[in-house]
Amino acid sequence: MRSAKLTLKKIKGDASFRSFYRKKDDKRNSIIVYAKKEKEKNLLVYDAINSLLIKNNILAPKLYKDNYKQSFIEIEDFGDSTVFKLLKKSRSNKINLYKKSIDLLNEIQKIKQRKVKNFKGKNYKIPFYDSNKLFKEARLFYDWYAKKCVSKKKLPNLNTEIYKQIKFLISSLRLKNDTLVHRDYHVSNLIKYKNRLATIDTQDALIGNKAYDLASLIDDVRFKSNKKLKDSIFSYYLKLNKNKINQATLLNDFEILSVLRNMKIIGIFTRLAVRDKKVNYLKLIPYAWKLIELRIKDNKIFNNLKIILDLNFSKKIRNLK
Repeated sequence: MRSAKLTLKKIKGDASFRSFYRKKDDKRNSIIVYAKKEKEKNLLVYDAINSLLIKNNILAPKLYKDNYKQSFIEIEDFGDSTVFKLLKKSRSNKINLYKKSIDLLNEIQKIKQRKVKNFKGKNYKIPFYDSNKLFKEARLFYDWYAKKCVSKKKLPNLNTEIYKQIKFLISSLRLKNDTLVHRDYHVSNLIKYKNRLATIDTQDALIGNKAYDLASLIDDVRFKSNKKLKDSIFSYYLKLNKNKINQATLLNDFEILSVLRNMKIIGIFTRLAVRDKKVNYLKLIPYAWKLIELRIKDNKIFNNLKIILDLNFSKKIRNLK
């Protein structure tokens, strides 16, 4: 009798406290997700959101096995063909890959349920992405990045002005918080599998503004794209939703959320480098700045923020990796 062949290989992780292992045996490939920190979010909530997506015919990892006591779950393996990798290879097919990503986003945004059972049989109610959460995230820019880059003398005034602008921008959002938001909807979290797109890394999902995931996809700090491509993707989303949404309202929220998200990202990536010694994230900060500059340069709503940023963050600082 032939013995079962089993291999377990650690694979590249992300910015979270999770570790990932690819398990191969005679039956199937799978992914082991191990999380000792933030275990509830990274295991229980992750699977609950995946279950909700699967129920709505969205390709997300199925749960094969849970061992919550030992801090891991075993889930479906979609392989390595991320949209990020496919975009890097492709010279002419970029817009089609993005259109498929928008098609998937559109399907996710049709989901109306807020409650789902986790694998312990308890109901999980997806929280709202409210103003307080948006504010706390955007202020990471000040708490981690500005404190590192700006002189102590300038910090108190900068603190007041940045917070004031973040609050003003959040109060200027027009769309309702009524949509399932992935929150990390970008090309590294989308995988081509059996001729469909699957989504992973869903544990941070909330009920929020439909422009958030659109901004996450189009103004993605991990993949550089030109303005023409960005505008084409935005137009395609608008075309799919032409009877449901006003163009000016969508653009207003899209640009605000793109700026706030990229301020958050600069703060988070600085924190990862300083606190967790993950310095490779610093190389993405200059492009996050470019994305902020792109959105604030021709929009009057950002006039005061632009003045504050220009006074405190030189081009040299913005380009430091």
